[in-house]
Amino acid sequence: MLVISVKEGESIDRALKRYKRKYDRTGVMKQIRGRKQFVKPSVARRKEVLKAAYIQQLRQEEE
Repeated sequence: MLVISVKEGESIDRALKRYKRKYDRTGVMKQIRGRKQFVKPSVARRKEVLKAAYIQQLRQEEE
């Protein structure tokens, strides 16, 4: 359970924004969406490898 304490003088909108950011970082929605359908371990691993190669290519282009 996420706990966000509203600081004195802080607006509710700002506290809500902090809550949403913290919620996104936990990865709950990503996990829920991932459990909707079974993905074979080999397919998941292949997806990880392709993503890693893509990110590595982007970083090389920055240099």
